[in-house]
Amino acid sequence: MTRSRVAKARDEANEPSSQVVRFGPDKPLKLAAGLTLSPFQTAYQTYGSLNDDRSNAILICHALTGDQHVANTHPVTGKPGWWEALVGPGRVIDTDRFFVICANVIGSCLGSTGPASLNPETGEPYGLNLPVITIKDMVRAQAMLVDHLGIERLFSVIGGSMGGMQVLEWAASFPDRVLTAVPVATGARHTAQNIAFHEVGRQAVMADPDWHGGAYLKSGKHPGKGLAVARMAAHITYLSEPALHRKFGRNLQDREQLTFGFDAEFQIESYLRHQGITFVDRFDANSYLYLTRAMDYFDLAAEHDGHLTRAFTGTKTRFCVVSFTSDWLFPTEESRMVVHALNAAGASVSFVEIETDRGHDAFLLDEPEFHAAVGGFLKSAARNAGISS
Repeated sequence: MTRSRVAKARDEANEPSSQVVRFGPDKPLKLAAGLTLSPFQTAYQTYGSLNDDRSNAILICHALTGDQHVANTHPVTGKPGWWEALVGPGRVIDTDRFFVICANVIGSCLGSTGPASLNPETGEPYGLNLPVITIKDMVRAQAMLVDHLGIERLFSVIGGSMGGMQVLEWAASFPDRVLTAVPVATGARHTAQNIAFHEVGRQAVMADPDWHGGAYLKSGKHPGKGLAVARMAAHITYLSEPALHRKFGRNLQDREQLTFGFDAEFQIESYLRHQGITFVDRFDANSYLYLTRAMDYFDLAAEHDGHLTRAFTGTKTRFCVVSFTSDWLFPTEESRMVVHALNAAGASVSFVEIETDRGHDAFLLDEPEFHAAVGGFLKSAARNAGISS
């Protein structure tokens, strides 16, 4: 099963089971690295219907290991969409009211151009020959998709974690095209601690002998062990100590007593190993390198002479910023920094800190208070914009 899923994932990198827009040499993507990407493609999913005046479009931006399959069955894993708790008919992001778009980011591996995609100049996977991608590059590619769909202004841009970074970049780069913005569990830059965790993950991938300097697809290899370790380390940062203790504690895995060996003695060990194994079935190792680097490079204040407030000067976008009390990957202080900058810029901003012990991953889970806050914000903004239910 693992090999078949890996093969399926590799197929999805170039011929995805979703809608695709391809941009030719006449529409290159200008990258922050000073290079251009051309041709390139963006894979995306849509839900609901665009209204007559094209005013009800919501763009959802996915997190590091997410994809465009936000509210439909995943083509590789067969699992439900990653945000079906929030997106769908009658739900918080109501597809009976809104036209929802979710694109796989550039640099990822589910159909948008990334390191697993075929380089048209060589006919082989890009590997590390793909230029380094930034959050701004992802947003520029998304803007080209929105243009392709004939949408001048988005009703809202919503996303958590790396998706929240994209939301902030959208609001800073295209303020006239974003009516409302909902950055969740995110920050305006990556901290040194976050960069450090990402570096551990990248080194784990690159230390795998099957990585082959990034050319493993050409060699028919798969650096699964290194990628699994990277996922295990990262997954710890998505949780909180109270949640881990409540769910696992020091409970043993399928045994009554210690065996004095190095098998998965504890339930938490078994859980992390499972997370690593299932992750490598669906995700490309080089994409993990590219996307973690994109997050590390993100620093919205640095793009504006070190002043975060300048990123939002004169903005008419309405913001709803959300954080979670037990999120130590993007703690509430990071959200408050964004809120203070928005206040200083004279922006319309609401802020809510959700009490939960479920850590960073809380934005992906069934958190009623979070859902109520986002739902109330969107309903109010929709009424003001004249978007009927």
